[in-house]
Amino acid sequence: MLLVLLSLIILVLSSAVALCLGRVPSRAQDAGAYGAAAASLAGLFPALRTLLTGNTETVSFPWSVPLGSLTFTLDPLAAFFLVPLFILTGLSAVYGVDYLKGYAGKKPLGLAWGAFNTLTAAMVLVFTAGNAVLFMLGWELMAAASFLLVLFEHEKPQVRRAAFIYLTAGGAGALMLLAAFSLLGAGSAVLDFSSFPSPSRGIASAVFLLALCGFGFKAGFVPLHIWLPEAHPAAPSQVSAVMSGIMIKTGIYGIIRVLGFIKPWEEWWGWTLLIIGAVSCLLGALFALAQHELKRVLAYSSIENIGIILMALGLGMVGVVCGADTLAGLAFAGALLHVMNHSLFKGLLFMGAGSVLHAAGTAELEALGGLAKRMPRTAPLFLAGSAAACALPPFNGFAGEFLVYLGAFRSLNSTGSIALAGMVSGLVLASAGALAAAAFTRAGGTAFLGEPRTARAAAAHEAGPLMIFAMRALALLCLLGGLAGPFLLLPLGTAVASGFGLNFALAATEAATVPFAYVSAGGLILLAMIAIAAAKRRAFLGGKKPAEGVTWDCGYAAPSARMQYGASSFSQPLTDFFQPILRKLGQYPVISEYFPGRASFSTETQAVLYNSLYMPVAVRIRDLAFRFSWLQHGRLQIYIMYIVVTLMGLLLWKL
Repeated sequence: MLLVLLSLIILVLSSAVALCLGRVPSRAQDAGAYGAAAASLAGLFPALRTLLTGNTETVSFPWSVPLGSLTFTLDPLAAFFLVPLFILTGLSAVYGVDYLKGYAGKKPLGLAWGAFNTLTAAMVLVFTAGNAVLFMLGWELMAAASFLLVLFEHEKPQVRRAAFIYLTAGGAGALMLLAAFSLLGAGSAVLDFSSFPSPSRGIASAVFLLALCGFGFKAGFVPLHIWLPEAHPAAPSQVSAVMSGIMIKTGIYGIIRVLGFIKPWEEWWGWTLLIIGAVSCLLGALFALAQHELKRVLAYSSIENIGIILMALGLGMVGVVCGADTLAGLAFAGALLHVMNHSLFKGLLFMGAGSVLHAAGTAELEALGGLAKRMPRTAPLFLAGSAAACALPPFNGFAGEFLVYLGAFRSLNSTGSIALAGMVSGLVLASAGALAAAAFTRAGGTAFLGEPRTARAAAAHEAGPLMIFAMRALALLCLLGGLAGPFLLLPLGTAVASGFGLNFALAATEAATVPFAYVSAGGLILLAMIAIAAAKRRAFLGGKKPAEGVTWDCGYAAPSARMQYGASSFSQPLTDFFQPILRKLGQYPVISEYFPGRASFSTETQAVLYNSLYMPVAVRIRDLAFRFSWLQHGRLQIYIMYIVVTLMGLLLWKL
């Protein structure tokens, strides 16, 4: 625990040093990056040790804040979330050194690195806080730091809009969390997590709904996802990797923590999580398929993966309530393993998208193409991340979903709610997997294959060495995570037992040992076959350079890049089929001449919930606020009178 606190101190100090060195960009870079890397190394080892041993450490310091205490707790659940946090932030800091070099002298890099390390420190505080006041301090600090990072390119109107939406969503979620913690700690002298009394059924249900909405705004599941597709593309790519890879998981962590406070559970809680997760999973994958910008594709993919995690949590809760212990243990373990796996492969994908943006100056799919020849190191790494995101073996994305599938299949031997929950989970996972495969085939193929569609894509260059190093490290971890499934079951069982208080968690996860061994063996065989095929090809060629020629062009004498399938063309059959959901807008050419000169068409997918739900509500609130504008007289004595009257009213109510 002391090493975790040391990492927290390193992050705070390096953040302050980076801010002080803001006028010297190179030194600010060094202070921020080295501080983040050192803190990651310091905190990673105690987190791994806690996962393997299952021990819980608590450290308390005096703090005179009402209801608060400086209580830090490192248990297996917190450690499980800290491991991807330290891995991803450390590698993102290394990646950011090369990525931000082009902004030196143009942007305040000291502020950027100070906010990055503050964000990391705030997330460490969220995962280790043992008191609600301390937790909310870390939560709000995390929101403020990430808001500054989203505003990095504030001169762009779309960036300012994204930051405002993010700030609004974060504020709404924080208010709901304050209400939830107030209900949990009603009557307590201190809001320590260990001292929360068991609430009544009505209070527990209210706390569940408040926590689900409050943490849901950060997790970004449907319909609370509106900030996520806007903020992730706006932030620098190493920040997008951290926000999508680990920051949105703080919402999942919060939901799990609160579930541990409000036992016994209700079955409808589990079904609520399962249905919201299923809807998020399907809509996230579907909207990812319709996006034109690479980072927006990844943002909607994050919504899909958060849906998978939430659906697995709901399946596990239904299993606990209905007495299906093995199913519950497998589902909870699958949810936690997917938290880890998504952090790694989504971090890799956002770094790959950042390399494309850095090299070509744009991440618009219709402006890319042919990047595999110009970025031969980035292309296979992005392909590896895409395979993991599509849950293809032998990469780690398959491992977490395999546990959920395993639990869903075991439920089919039962009847009633358990069988129905397992059937829904299995069908949704399969459908979302097909949509995700189409989305990433479209994104990767459009960006990296074919010929450059624009001059910027033709002039693209390979990413810097530190960017490649960070992506290679994450790709290796994605591969190892897919092959090391049997060795992950013990820490998974420990984390599930700690987070959910389930004594049967270790025994339930042990039931997956043999199936996971077969999965790992299959992955190793697949890799061996690929290696043998590559060796035979190399031997057959004998050092000869393969002949190059023009791709078959259907008889055209002068093919051009415009004849290629674009991203919109690739996905048109699917997006047309789901038009009632996507509500895609199109501008089609009107051809009236026999020999038209130029013609073009464009499509755009709407933010359906934002336009049809949130904007009308925001307009109503604004109109209501203007009706009370007469209260603002602009005179100080009137405002003082408001304060005095309010204080007198509170005193009378208290008496």
